[in-house]
Amino acid sequence: MGKKLRTAQDKVEIGKEYSLEDALKRAKEATYTKFDETVDLAVNLGIDPRKSEQMVRGTVVLPHGIGKKVRVLVFAKGEKEKEALEAGADFVGAEDLVDKISKGWLDFDKSVATPDVMGVVGKLGKILGPRGLMPNPKLGTVTFDIARTVKEIKAGKVEYKAEKAGIVHVPIGKVSFDTEKLLENARTVINSIIKAKPATSKGKYLKKIAVSSTMGPGIAVDIASLGKGV
Repeated sequence: MGKKLRTAQDKVEIGKEYSLEDALKRAKEATYTKFDETVDLAVNLGIDPRKSEQMVRGTVVLPHGIGKKVRVLVFAKGEKEKEALEAGADFVGAEDLVDKISKGWLDFDKSVATPDVMGVVGKLGKILGPRGLMPNPKLGTVTFDIARTVKEIKAGKVEYKAEKAGIVHVPIGKVSFDTEKLLENARTVINSIIKAKPATSKGKYLKKIAVSSTMGPGIAVDIASLGKGV
């Protein structure tokens, strides 16, 4: 273990749970790299993701964004193509983009599509699906409301989905953010996850919460300290 990593880990007491605010402060203090690391929120849920009715997924707009420029691609034609460009989309097209992506081009972070072109876009399922880049009606990225969707993504809209172990990972900003901004983003995500609780989920829903920077140690959050209103 390197000296910088040891120093970072020394700032976190093993086995201790911190208030959300303190955990975020320590995540900022425990960074040791030269780049602006992403701060990640991990929430372990009391669900069985193998059961479709207990899958937790959704989208939420972070009040302070995630601290990076998001490249948005829109599959659309005609007036909706123009609407996408005016809203700030980085790439807009239909068959031309499908062909480009089929040949290996993937220089974008999020994709949106109007319903009328999904027949063409569907051919990219095996390429975009595993990478989480496929437009999805459940996440609001297959829509005719192109302008609003593009603007929300640019402003900091993030997606989340429970993994096989029932854990949700969501980026909530950068270590360069003020603690208060990270705190607001984290609370917004946690509240969204609470609202997404499946009706069939029994027992304790929020089992564990932790925050960490890209290279830093995980810091446990005291769930009881969150109170009823996160």
